[in-house]
Amino acid sequence: MGGRRRGEWSEEALNRAGLKERIGAIEESYEFFLAFAAQGVSGDAAARHDLQLREFLQITERAMSAVGDELGGLVELENLDPPEAYEPMIAVAREDARKAAAAVRLVQAQPAITSELIDNLNASIHVRALLTDLFLLDEVL
Repeated sequence: MGGRRRGEWSEEALNRAGLKERIGAIEESYEFFLAFAAQGVSGDAAARHDLQLREFLQITERAMSAVGDELGGLVELENLDPPEAYEPMIAVAREDARKAAAAVRLVQAQPAITSELIDNLNASIHVRALLTDLFLLDEVL
């Protein structure tokens, strides 16, 4: 990621490469969460994974928040034509990113994060909808 730590993005001009980077961060976190959920971690065992888990949650939340902003400017930035073909789907993805980030923030606020909680986050329709939106847009773009 070009000398930056995972989950850190510059405020430079938004572009497709930046979007791909954010999608990759969300996907990587989702896969980490799947593996964590499969372990059935709870109680004291959950505390041993807390730091790494919270790092992935922070990265995910930042990427979700950034991807919503980035998608909003993409039509104009990339001069996509016709814009009316892209804008409604980008609005859907932006809203799904907002909702999914809210779910991530809720999980982050918990004093203990268990596998069951992470499994429920991954199962959230908002997280799944965002991933599907992003994969579709990434493929189209």
